[in-house]
Order: sequence, then structure tokens, then C-alpha cells
Amino acid sequence: MPVESRQADAPADGTSLLASLWRYALAAVISLLAWSLILVGAAERPWDAAMVWFLVGDPLLGLTSFVVIRWRHRRPAVVGVVLTLFSFVSLSSAGPASWILGSIASHRRWRLLALIVPLSLLAGLVQERIGISEESLPLWASVAFGALVTGIIVATGYAMGSQRQLVDSYRARAVTAEREQIARVAQARAAERTRIAREMHDVLAHRISLVAMNASTLSYRTDLSEEDRATAARSIEDNAHRALSDLRAVLGVLRDPAQPVDAAPERPQPGIDDVADLVAEEVSGGMRVLLTNEVEDGLPAATGRTAYRIVQEALTNVRKHAPGTAVTVDLAGTPGDGLVIAVRNAAPVGPVRRPGLPASGLGLLGLAERAALAGGRITHGVDATGGYAVRAWIPWAS
Repeated sequence: MPVESRQADAPADGTSLLASLWRYALAAVISLLAWSLILVGAAERPWDAAMVWFLVGDPLLGLTSFVVIRWRHRRPAVVGVVLTLFSFVSLSSAGPASWILGSIASHRRWRLLALIVPLSLLAGLVQERIGISEESLPLWASVAFGALVTGIIVATGYAMGSQRQLVDSYRARAVTAEREQIARVAQARAAERTRIAREMHDVLAHRISLVAMNASTLSYRTDLSEEDRATAARSIEDNAHRALSDLRAVLGVLRDPAQPVDAAPERPQPGIDDVADLVAEEVSGGMRVLLTNEVEDGLPAATGRTAYRIVQEALTNVRKHAPGTAVTVDLAGTPGDGLVIAVRNAAPVGPVRRPGLPASGLGLLGLAERAALAGGRITHGVDATGGYAVRAWIPWAS
């Protein structure tokens, strides 16, 4: 059994023990009261076999009934019949006999109850008619009194069973709610890990590809001037620093919740207005990129961020697989038509030396996931002229 289960059962075991103790105490009070009332009435009765049984045999049978009641849950039918038969000749068995009657009613064992109730009524009549007491009630009064007592015991047992079922249902609901909460937390964690992984890929792939491209240029171009080499080296250094900065921004969601409130705020996430800076950065790195932006004002920040990441990943793919080709980035959108993003590079002419960047296989998959999460769609592939085109549509308010 898991540790959690044992801990959860501990309070229930303590409650069950307490419940058994007070039931035993109540049964003992009922048995002692029934036996004492007859004892008072028979104080002056001469000693005979009935008196000896009442003073010796009756208490012994009563003690036996308190032992037998322990098996009420395992053998309710046997215990119920035995204790009811005991009550025919033993007043001190009244407590356990009443207990088993209420227990059967609380567990809704109606067929067994239909047998035990008549036996209990008959046992009461027998005790009154053949007992050692010389006074007895009329038959109708005895039957009515016995039926009243039996009805009270059955109703009490039924009510206690209903209360127990209600508590059990509340406990089951609490356990189910706790399990569902754990599942929701696990799902949220998995979604957050996926989001962080996607952001890290989109951000770092762009920067590292620039670093790799410039490093590759330095490694195989022997005709570069000192100024060109210095420019490439500065580009490597600059993009390495930016990669670290972007990485810190992406991992900001993982910072310690105890971080001071007055700590430096995270920088804003890029949006549609930052695409121009992205293109300018690519142009400064040696790419030939032409940007056309016809997006109306008022684009939501979430949609603009998705558009920026799509353009960023598309340009990274061009740099990896078709360096040196001309690229066009077209943005157009209105609140009624949504946002359209088109990134196309021309077909490479002649053999192309690639920077040797590893292909993760996650770029286009990440683009498709971003578009789907925003409620849009994306297509990509080689066009009729041999170039490669990425086209995405995103609803204005994604």
C-alpha cells in the first residue's frame, strides 16, 4: 500500500475504534438496564431453577453475546440469528441483539431484516410471558411496545447508514478532486515545459545560426580583409551576447518566486513592430531581405508575437538551407481578414556552401504548433520557380 494511502487511513481507523467503543458501551448499558429492572422485580422471588438461570446463566449468555457481536460484519446473518435467539432466554443479550438489528438496518440488508424483526418481536413476548417477573402487560400492549422499540432501532440504524454513506461519498469526491488537481498540475507543468522549449528553439536557433554562419565564413574565406574579419568577429560576439540575453528572458518564467518585487522587470516580448529590426539585423549579417508591411494598427500583442516568431524561424531556415538567396517578407492584415505572413526565398543558383548547422527538425513543426495554438494555419514547400515559401494565416485576435 502506498504511503499516502496508509496516512489517509489512519484517521479512519481511529474513528472506527472510537465508534466501536461507544457502541459497546451503549449495548452494555441496555443489557445492564434490562437485567436490573427484572432483578428489582424479582428480589423476593424464591430460589428456583429460573432464578438461578437469571442470576448465573443469563449474564454468562450476555457476555457470550458481546463476544459474538464482533463478527457482525463478516457473518451478519449468522450473528443476527444467534443473538436474536439468545434474547429469547437472556435479558443481558438485549444490548448486542439491538446492536445487530440496527447494524443490519444500516447496511440495507432487507431480506435478513425481514427475518430478524419478527424474531425480535417474538423474543420480547417470550421474555415477558415466561420470565421471572410476575407482572405482564396485555398482549396487544406488549406487541405495540415491542414494535415501537424495534421500529426505533431500525430507523436509527437506517439513519446512521445514510449518514455513513453520505460521509463516504464526500470522502470519495475529495479523493477524486485531489487526483484531478494533481493531474491538472501535471498537465500545466507539461504545457509550460513545451512552451519554454518552443521559445528556446525559436530564440536560440536564430542567434546561434548567425554565429555559426559568421564563424563558417571566417573558417573558409581566406580572401577577407582585416576589416571584414573584424566585422564578422564583432557579429559573432554580438549575437552570442544576444543569445545569452534572449535565453535569460525565456527562462525568466522559471525564476525563484521569492525574488524581490523591486527586481529588474523582464523586457517585453517582441511583436509585429520588431519585425523591421529583425530584418535589418539579417541584412547587416549579409542576407538580402526585403520587407513589406501592410498591417493595420491595433494588432493584438499575442498575434504580433506569433507573427514575429514565424518570421524569425522562416529566416533562420533560409540562412541554414539557402544562404545567399534573396528573401521577401510580406505582412498584411486587417481586423476583418486576419493576419497573413509570407516568407519566400528564391531558388539557389549553383552549389551553395551551408554553414554546417545541425538540422533539429523542429523548426517547421514549431511553426505549425504556433499557428495552431493561435487558431490559424500554415503551409510551406517548394514553389513553381524552385524557391521555398512559408505562408501563414492567423486570426486578428488569436
